[in-house]
Amino acid sequence: MKRFDPERVHPTAIISPEARLADDVRVGAYSIIGDRVEIGAGTVIGPQCRIEGPTVIGQGNQIYGQASVGTDPQDLKFAGEDTFLFIGDRNKIREFVTINRGTVGGGARTTLGSDNLLMTQVHIAHDCHVGDRVILANAATLAGHVEVASDSTVGAFCGVHQFCRVGVHAFIGGYSVVTRDVVPFLKTVGIRNDAKTYGVNSIGLERKGFSKEEVEALNKAYRTIFRKGLRLTEAISQVREGGVTTDGVRVLIEFLESSERGFIR
Repeated sequence: MKRFDPERVHPTAIISPEARLADDVRVGAYSIIGDRVEIGAGTVIGPQCRIEGPTVIGQGNQIYGQASVGTDPQDLKFAGEDTFLFIGDRNKIREFVTINRGTVGGGARTTLGSDNLLMTQVHIAHDCHVGDRVILANAATLAGHVEVASDSTVGAFCGVHQFCRVGVHAFIGGYSVVTRDVVPFLKTVGIRNDAKTYGVNSIGLERKGFSKEEVEALNKAYRTIFRKGLRLTEAISQVREGGVTTDGVRVLIEFLESSERGFIR
């Protein structure tokens, strides 16, 4: 059995001989790392964490105490098949976060990109795909098969229904319950059928480097599509005919046209 440097790996930690850890990985007291787990350079595992495989964790991640990562999906159809979790680089995964592996029926993989912040008690269920630079605030919960695009924020105590999508740069206010797609660039708040959009997240976009012209174009498209009472096809036609063709507006329209569950208005 491989011996680890006690200055980096606490003597009470239990690490499977089938796990592969970079030489500088740190593991806290009483953590358990199971079979077929790979952990990249510079990653720090806090105390009392549980990491199961098959799971691949990239470089420079910080996983705080009591997190449970790579565990079996909470799906009654799961019968022990090989399914996977892939985590990128430089994520902060706080206390009591839970992330499940995928299911065969959902593509067999759950993915978390890079530079994300998962606050305390976040849950990411099987077959979810989370992009980069996403913030999932305290106790935010993603049901199975949810897609969360990069640079979006899911507020505290939010629940996102299975198979929903959260668009790029979207902002979901705390305590929301989302059962339809969340539109890119917008602020969305509310519970189930009462959830509503509240305009473009202008301040957030400007902080992320969006030009005033791009933000204004998104605001104009938003007013046409969401506030004029037009049918979707008619509203999108008006936006296109009006010459509003910035990258952001194109992303917005493509998201709306590709929605299968419907989207929150």
